[in-house]
Amino acid sequence: MRKSNVILKEYFANVIDSVGDGVIVLDKGGLVTLMNPAAEEITGISRKQAQGNPFTAYFGEQEILLEMVDKSATTGMSISDHENLVLKKGSRITPVSASTSPLLMASGENIGIILVLRDLTNIRELEEAVRQADMLSALGTLAAGLAHEIKNPLGGIKGAAQLLERELPTGSELGEYIAVMLKEVGRVNKIVEELLDLTSPRKLRLDKISLQRILGDIILLQKRVGKRDTITFQQNFDLSIPPFLADGELLTQLFLNLVKNAVEAVETAKASGSVKITTRVVSDYSMTKKGERPSRVVAIEVSDNGPGMDHEQLEHIFTPFFTTKSKGTGLGLAICNKIVSEHRGMIKVESEPGKGTTFTVMLPLLL
Repeated sequence: MRKSNVILKEYFANVIDSVGDGVIVLDKGGLVTLMNPAAEEITGISRKQAQGNPFTAYFGEQEILLEMVDKSATTGMSISDHENLVLKKGSRITPVSASTSPLLMASGENIGIILVLRDLTNIRELEEAVRQADMLSALGTLAAGLAHEIKNPLGGIKGAAQLLERELPTGSELGEYIAVMLKEVGRVNKIVEELLDLTSPRKLRLDKISLQRILGDIILLQKRVGKRDTITFQQNFDLSIPPFLADGELLTQLFLNLVKNAVEAVETAKASGSVKITTRVVSDYSMTKKGERPSRVVAIEVSDNGPGMDHEQLEHIFTPFFTTKSKGTGLGLAICNKIVSEHRGMIKVESEPGKGTTFTVMLPLLL
C-alpha cells in the first residue's frame, strides 16, 4: 500500500511538472509546498529555494497576488484569470495572468491554495504586432494618396531642370544649382517610392527558398561594401532548416535592411564591433489561421553591439518617418514590418543603451 502511494505521488508530481503554466501550491499557513518548473521559469525563483518558506517572502510586493491568495483562503472561492500582473525577473519584465483556487481534500477540508500563473509574453507580442499592422494600414491609405499626388509634379520639376541644364553654356555657375535641384528631386523621389512600397499591396511570389543562402549572400555583400575589416560577422545557422515557402526577393530586402542597419549602428559608435546572425526553429509559437494545421516557426536574429536604443526610441522604431539616422527616411523598418506581416510572421526588437540591439524575425515554416 505504501509503495502504491509513493508511485501515485510521483505520478501526480510528474503531471504538475509537465503543465505549461506555472503552478505554486501553498499550505494553510502560507508556506510554499510545491512549485513546478514553469513557475520557476516565470518567476525566476528556484523551487528548492522557495519550498518551505513563506509565499510573502518572494511575492510581498505583488499586492494583487497576495489579495487573491488571501481571498481564496478565507472564502474558499476560486479567482480566475487576473491579467493585470507584471513579474520582474532580473531586468526582464513578464506579463502574466493569475488564478487562485482552494486545495480541497475529498472530505471538503481546505488544506491550502493553488496559484496558477500563465506567461502572456507571446500573446502581448502578437497583440502589439496586430496594433502595428492596423496603424500601418491606416497610414498607408493616406500615404498612398499623397505619394501619387507628389510624384506627378515631381516629374515635371525634374524634366524642367534637365531641359534647363541642356540650355546652359558649358562651365556655367548655374549648373551647380541645377545639380542640387536634381539631387534633391532624386531624394524626394526615393521617399515617394518607399512610400509606395509601404502602401501598395503586392501578391507574394512564393517559392521554396534557402534561408541560409539568402543570409549568406547578404553577409558576403556587406563584407565587400566599403572598408569593413573592423567589423566581425558571426553566423550561427541551424543547418537543419529546410527550404520553405516564402518570397525570396522580399526576404532579401528585409534581411539586407536589418543587416545594413546593424552594420551602420556599429560603424557610428565604435572603431570595431560585431554583427551576429542566428537562425533556429521555435516550437512555442503557432502563426497559422484557425482550421489550418499548426506549423513550426523559424526565428532569425540580427544582433549588433552598437550604441543600442532607449525605451522611447523602441516604442516608435517601426513608425513610418521615425529614424535615429541623420540621413535616414524612417521608412526602412516600416517596410520590413510590412514584409514580415505579409508572410504572416512577426518582428520584434530588444535593445538597451550601450548594450546593442537585436531584431528577431519569426516566420512560419511552410514546406
